[in-house]
Amino acid sequence: MKELHLFYAPNIEETHALSEEESTHAVRVLRMKEGDEVWVTDGQGHFYNGTASPGGSGKHPECFVTIEEIHPWHRPWPSAIHLAVAPTKNMDRIEWFAEKATEIGLDGIHFLDCANSERRVIKTERIEKIVVSAMKQSHKALKPFVSEMTRFRDFIAQDFEGDKFIAHCYEQSDIDGSEKLFLFDAVMKDVPTLVLIGPEGDFSIDEVRAAHSAGFRSITLGESRLRTETAALMAVAHMNLKKTAL
Repeated sequence: MKELHLFYAPNIEETHALSEEESTHAVRVLRMKEGDEVWVTDGQGHFYNGTASPGGSGKHPECFVTIEEIHPWHRPWPSAIHLAVAPTKNMDRIEWFAEKATEIGLDGIHFLDCANSERRVIKTERIEKIVVSAMKQSHKALKPFVSEMTRFRDFIAQDFEGDKFIAHCYEQSDIDGSEKLFLFDAVMKDVPTLVLIGPEGDFSIDEVRAAHSAGFRSITLGESRLRTETAALMAVAHMNLKKTAL
């Protein structure tokens, strides 16, 4: 069976066409011809089956799509998964996280500017492209939301309907004396979940206390001391596994 390539077109129902970049890939790389089968997602929970109608010429090929069927895609995890992380100084590491987290499955990636952050600026355009590619590669119809960098205290002040957790390395007795939960045990299958992961130097203790005051609970990912991107991916894996467990 010939493998179908998944294309991303967020406005496919309105435009009935692929973007310039996706059209170039379809026409020049895959050499699609009139009537070839096309598989498209809008990144908002739908797959579209149709046929291709290549057009244009020269440096600007076009690929129109005649939609024949629309298939709703139901994410395997029943409630939302969000991960907020302080980007690493080396962007390759955070790009790796974004790719792998999308392959596993989540709803949103958010970037935090923390007291100990190594990076204060991030170009989300590059992350968006990586996320789209990973979504297509893993055959999903949901593109995770990618947020701009937000100051830590501004982020924790935002409304979030669900469970909110913060991973840190402090003794819980230094925070508020409550229990530090193991994330997998704390995640509820049908409750939206948000986890905060700090920079290499961890959150400041004042940030952790502020998060607790804003309704976050402390969690651990185990005994090992993990790098930022490893901890972030581990958190996504824990949330996804708990929510998709039978």
